[in-house]
Amino acid sequence: MFVPLQFGGAVFPFVALLLLVIAVVAVYQAVEIVNAYEKRALTVFGEYRRLLEPGISFIPPFVSQTYTFDMRTQTLDVPRQEAITRDNSPVTADAVVYIKVMDAKKAFLEVDDYKKAVSNLAQTTLRAVLGDMELDDTLNKRQEINAKIRKELDEPTDEWGIRVESVEVREVNPSKDVQQAMEQQTSAERKRRAMILEAQGERRSAIEKAEGDKQSNIIRAQGEKQSQILEAQGDAISTVLRAKSAESMGERAIIERGMETLEEIGQGESTTFVLPQELTSLLGRYGKHLTGGDAATDADLLESMEFDAETRELLGLDDIEEILGQIDQEAEMDVEEMEAEAEAIKTGADPADIKDPDDVIAEMDEEIPEAEPDEDLETETN
Repeated sequence: MFVPLQFGGAVFPFVALLLLVIAVVAVYQAVEIVNAYEKRALTVFGEYRRLLEPGISFIPPFVSQTYTFDMRTQTLDVPRQEAITRDNSPVTADAVVYIKVMDAKKAFLEVDDYKKAVSNLAQTTLRAVLGDMELDDTLNKRQEINAKIRKELDEPTDEWGIRVESVEVREVNPSKDVQQAMEQQTSAERKRRAMILEAQGERRSAIEKAEGDKQSNIIRAQGEKQSQILEAQGDAISTVLRAKSAESMGERAIIERGMETLEEIGQGESTTFVLPQELTSLLGRYGKHLTGGDAATDADLLESMEFDAETRELLGLDDIEEILGQIDQEAEMDVEEMEAEAEAIKTGADPADIKDPDDVIAEMDEEIPEAEPDEDLETETN
């Protein structure tokens, strides 16, 4: 009996230790801690039971298994793909797909590996979309390519519980031969634009030079016009003065002849004299300007030098300032029109619309009234 007691005493601690280890392992497997950004699918004996929410969950030990699903937005790198565009140009492209697990149960039960499935689907879709587009469209319409790929991915991924949030094509590169041809085309286009800009600069310079010459001609024509008007006015005044002087000299000769006649009459024996009224009138006018005469006054010394209203109207003395002001106003209007035309030319107007300086001067000559010779003035002058 001594040996069995010894054997029994050695086996009991071993069994107790084994049971303790089993209990610890069972507790460890029965407690499942799920992170806040995860969900886990639970299977018991291979059968799907439920989804474990974030926090602590208790599951059957030894016979349970969990599968983790990250509920955050995930990034899938689509490898570089080769495709042939609709105009038979080879291109290579790669993309990035942003996905998010919306239904962990579908992602667990409907697809083996949702990341691999979405990546492979994105590769085939990328090649198909590039194959339906022209080469220039593949290089310029990135947003359209992204939208088409996303639309093609939405329907199958919805069945897997996955939502495609965004698709971004990173690079689309044509073949080396196409790149060289595009570089040559770009270089030729830049040279063409440079030549066009240079020609436009020369054209604008010529137009502005013509505008400067036109302005100079207009100003010179305005000066000549004013000079001609003033010269004509001076000639008219000179003519009237000469006529007045001739008239005055004629009256004076008549008066002197009359005085001689009176002197001869006074030497006669008769005491009664009859004088014509015209002679007395001339004597009165002549006597007003005699120095020291009774009829002469300081206020009337220069009265004969003033022009009456009819003469001033005939000479246009009161209209000189108005005519000159009209000329200046028309000159300013012409300069403003010229500046407006120059501004229109700078903004792309047709240079053929610019008026010639000779036409402007001709229009001014038509607008400014010319003084017609007066028959009365010519009669008086003669």
